[in-house]
Amino acid sequence: MAKRTISRRRFLESSGTALTIVAAAPALRAQQKTTPPVPQTAITLTVNGTARRLEVEDRWTLVEALRDHAGLTGTKIGCDRGACSACTVWLDGEVAASCMTLALDARGRRITTIEGLADGATLHAVQRAFVEHDAMQCGFCTPGMVMSCAALVERNPACTLEDVKAAVSGHLCRCGTYPNVFKATLAAASRLRTPAAEAESRR
Repeated sequence: MAKRTISRRRFLESSGTALTIVAAAPALRAQQKTTPPVPQTAITLTVNGTARRLEVEDRWTLVEALRDHAGLTGTKIGCDRGACSACTVWLDGEVAASCMTLALDARGRRITTIEGLADGATLHAVQRAFVEHDAMQCGFCTPGMVMSCAALVERNPACTLEDVKAAVSGHLCRCGTYPNVFKATLAAASRLRTPAAEAESRR
C-alpha cells in the first residue's frame, strides 16, 4: 500500500483554515445572540386633525412614523437626507422636511400630510390644478410639490411665477414637470383670489 504524503503547502493551508475558523467562532456566536429590543416611547401626534398614539424609537424620523406606523404612505421618502423635498409636510402650517424631523419633535405640533389636504372628497385647489395642468408624471415627487405649492397659495394668493419657483426650488423632479407645476400653482392661486370662481370650480 502506497504511503500517503502531505505537502508542506497543503499542511499550511489546512492549518490556516482551521485557525481561522477557531478565531472567528466567538464573533459568530456573538452575532447569533438575540439583539435586545430598542426602548420605545409612547407619543401622541396630531395628524390631519386626528390624535394618533404611537410607540416610537427615539431615532425614528417623522416620515418613518407616518409611513410605517400610521399608515399614511402619501408622504414619500426620496433622498432621506433633506435634499429632494419628496417628504414635505406641514408643521403648524409651515412646510417641513419630515425626513429631517424626529417624530418626538413633532409632539404638540399640527401635522398635515397630503392625505389631509383635501376637504373630504373635495380636492384642494392646488390638487385640482395639478390634475388639470398635467403637473405630474411618475408622481413620486408630487405629494411634496403639492404641499409646498398649497402652502404658498394659501399664504399668498397673489403669488408670482418667481414666488412659485422659489417655493419649489428645493424639490427634485426627475421627470422635469416644473413648467406645468408653475402653471398649475398660478391657476390655483388665481382661483383663491376670486372666491366665486373657486366655488364654481368645486361644483
